[in-house]
Amino acid sequence: MSDSDLYEADILLWSERQAELLRRHAAGERVNDAAIDWPNIAEEIEDVGRSERNAVVSHLVLALLHDLKAEAWPLARDAPHWRAEAVGHRDEARRSFSPSMAQRIDVAKLYREALRRMPETNDGQAPLPVPAVCPITLAELLAEPEG
Repeated sequence: MSDSDLYEADILLWSERQAELLRRHAAGERVNDAAIDWPNIAEEIEDVGRSERNAVVSHLVLALLHDLKAEAWPLARDAPHWRAEAVGHRDEARRSFSPSMAQRIDVAKLYREALRRMPETNDGQAPLPVPAVCPITLAELLAEPEG
């Protein structure tokens, strides 16, 4: 089975085999270059970056959604939980964020997504009005909490 076929059939075994070949290559050992699956290695490296960005985006949308729910229903019994969840998702986003992601994250778009996810009611109560346009910047979303 070729390494490209193994990539399709068993990604775990492929990744272990490729990692070992790359380590040997980096150590100066002559390895069969044909055994190193360069095109798929390059694809996987790109996927790592996309996955990290997608994780940050997901956490930011959830942080915005929980903030919106807490703003829309500030007296709801779940409001403290929503606020805590928003803080947690911001922390997770901050942990995975890297500076090059800033130009690839459209906070206004994420805010619109969070708005679409808002429930119509909570415990039978209609929401208070929330801003239709994103009132926060990426930097503000990712800022370390004071205190």
